[in-house]
Amino acid sequence: MPSYNKVTVDDINVAGKRVLVRCDFNVPLKNGVITDENRINAALPTIKKLISDGGKVILCSHLGKPKNGPEEKFSLAPVAARLSEKLGQPVVFAADPEVVGENAKAAVAAMKNGDVVLLENTRFRKEETKNLEPFSSELASLCDVYVNDAFGSAHRAHCSTAGVTDHIKENAVGYLMGKELTYLGNAVNDPVRPFVTILGGAKVADKLNVIENLLNKADTLIIGGGMAYTFLKAQGINVGDSLVDDTKLDYCKDMLAKAAEKGVKILLPVDSTCAQAFPDPIDAVIDTTVYTKETGIPEGWMGLDIGPESAKMFAAEVASAKTVVWNGPMGVAENPVLNAGTVAVAKALAEADATTIIGGGDSAAAVNNLGFGDKMTHISTGGGASLEFLEGKVLPGIACINDK
Repeated sequence: MPSYNKVTVDDINVAGKRVLVRCDFNVPLKNGVITDENRINAALPTIKKLISDGGKVILCSHLGKPKNGPEEKFSLAPVAARLSEKLGQPVVFAADPEVVGENAKAAVAAMKNGDVVLLENTRFRKEETKNLEPFSSELASLCDVYVNDAFGSAHRAHCSTAGVTDHIKENAVGYLMGKELTYLGNAVNDPVRPFVTILGGAKVADKLNVIENLLNKADTLIIGGGMAYTFLKAQGINVGDSLVDDTKLDYCKDMLAKAAEKGVKILLPVDSTCAQAFPDPIDAVIDTTVYTKETGIPEGWMGLDIGPESAKMFAAEVASAKTVVWNGPMGVAENPVLNAGTVAVAKALAEADATTIIGGGDSAAAVNNLGFGDKMTHISTGGGASLEFLEGKVLPGIACINDK
């Protein structure tokens, strides 16, 4: 079992030192304007702590997926401007297409204690995503201490998330990363029981390893969303034109057998809200019919949300839990007719007397959009990272940080 007892920003003395902080500023931009500032806000506690401790704070992040080196639309310049407003002090933007260029070196050399510099998008360098030199050592040359606070990128072994630590002995995790390790790590490795996990989303293939790992940890596994139909078909139930991965039927049978053997309860939908076609556009109001497990779903119809009885059953299971981890919506959550299952589960988590953890991505968006965000114990900032964490994988951006 991986150890998550990492050195944090509370354990290090940064006064007068140059501190390189890997943040997650991968924010959505529209015409150069940031449309969702959650990731910037989430980084502020660590940045403010390092400023108040007298560090020289050098921030770095990726943004988007630039294909061929520097692209203006992926520049972090708008982030520097917004950060400056939120921190109430100048944030010097080092506009070097090569990231560690003359601007960055000059800006860092001129820093006083408590100053902040933001480097350009780390993915402007081809080496970044391949974790190749000389970019790792160039980043390291700017600093004395390295802090990783980008959980959303912790599952990637990149220069700015892992490679840099080959050259910097003093390192730590920031508050955001620490919170993820506390909640996700404890939930998976040492949960208060009963421990209920809810998995949704479209494809069973995306969650194979998660299911397998959680069968060894959870008391109940609730499966909804498109991925439920492969399980139902594996049980011999007619699922009509619902999304099914026929190559995974044997896998689903195997998982159901393993769960029975281990005494883990697997809950699958007992009814589905169905339509004759996927909504186009995705939020179009469409006609639906509820089909049950007994009737099966007829040809020409597809399950696009869990039905009302399933929603009640899942909510009742959540009400009895002490720890709940949820990853993936129960249906087409963007559609007003097909989001009832997701709403019911979100409401059940909001009302539960339990530690409730939302594993990034679509379920985080759904919970926030429905107004239940502040009722959850923890909403993960990493989609892919939280999934790999739930799979029990060691994440490179965490493994490279010193243990206490």
